[in-house]
Amino acid sequence: MSKSPIVHRSMAAVLATILKQYPIVSITGPRQSGKTTLCHLLGSEYRYVNLEIQENREFARKDPGQFLEKYQNRVILDEVQAAPELFPYLQYLTDKRQRKGEYILSGSQNFLLLEKISQSLAGRVAVFSLLPLSLKELSPYLTASQKRWEYLCFRGFYPRLFTHRKMDAGIFYKSYFQTYV
Repeated sequence: MSKSPIVHRSMAAVLATILKQYPIVSITGPRQSGKTTLCHLLGSEYRYVNLEIQENREFARKDPGQFLEKYQNRVILDEVQAAPELFPYLQYLTDKRQRKGEYILSGSQNFLLLEKISQSLAGRVAVFSLLPLSLKELSPYLTASQKRWEYLCFRGFYPRLFTHRKMDAGIFYKSYFQTYV
């Protein structure tokens, strides 16, 4: 089975630069917009911790200080809004350690994540929102007929629909709507 292409995201270069300036970078956006893939590309040398995994979430919530002692110095914390107890500790420890690019935070639930960030991490975090693919990002991967508005209107811009070309867009959007919205 051939590997699906990874679509280059326009904000990748900006994020790589920002990681050298801030201790924390946060990437929010809707589910399936490519946040985790982008995090892995940006932080290929970063450790990855998914807080949707029950044991990770429980460890982070029960002992946030010990969790952040274990996971420090280049760590991706995915779905970080699942453990809001981490935010005051992130504030304290990033101030204490003074490391640029120490954490990449990712999360789908923008409002909860942004509320916790604004309370604890103001001035320590650069916040970005990743939306589904743009036409500019997709253009190199499309044939001339696929660049027509009719095709794009019905296909949409979610990465999975372009990396898995045979996926039925109607089923994808119906399922996405029922499970997410």
